[in-house]
Amino acid sequence: MKLAAMLMAACTLLLGACASKMSKDECRNVDWRTVGYEDGVAGLPGDRIGEHRRACAEYGVTPDLNAYLAGRTAGLREYCQPHNGYRAGVNGYTYYDTCPADLAGQFEKAYDEGRALYVRERRVTDAEERIEEKRREIRRLEDRVAESAFDVIDATSTVEQRTAAVLDTKQAAERIGQLKTEITELEKERARYQAELDAYRKTVAPR
Repeated sequence: MKLAAMLMAACTLLLGACASKMSKDECRNVDWRTVGYEDGVAGLPGDRIGEHRRACAEYGVTPDLNAYLAGRTAGLREYCQPHNGYRAGVNGYTYYDTCPADLAGQFEKAYDEGRALYVRERRVTDAEERIEEKRREIRRLEDRVAESAFDVIDATSTVEQRTAAVLDTKQAAERIGQLKTEITELEKERARYQAELDAYRKTVAPR
């Protein structure tokens, strides 16, 4: 079960990073049943064999499809357990509809529970990130206001420079006020999402 979790974390989240890059020696000497098992236990889609085929084609090697499928079937039966489904969902992994019919029901139910938790957690995080982004903009504007204020009082500033500085200060102050209003609304939104998350967590059994 630990192997399933490790492979799922390594490949399912970053599928593109797990593209088949088998070397000449690997293509010629690999145990295709083991390759199939590793792909199955990571929950990778059925077309994964096509990547292996393309990787080995340049060396004139064709995968042993029967051995690969036998290994993949065994790997999927290990992967397609409810606790793995929940883990995949709660981490935001993609499920490729790979589980056999007799295991799919419980796996998908657990996956949906985990995915629902992931979505609620993501909403809270997204709201927090937007709030922090607006706070950073406020800090930048406040620095700009301070610089403009210096231009206003600087004896060497021209009339035009002072006028531009006053206008810039006014615009920055208006934007700061707007951002603070937006932050207030986002904080309400975050509180609502947090309440929804807390309520949902109480309905999900730990896995």
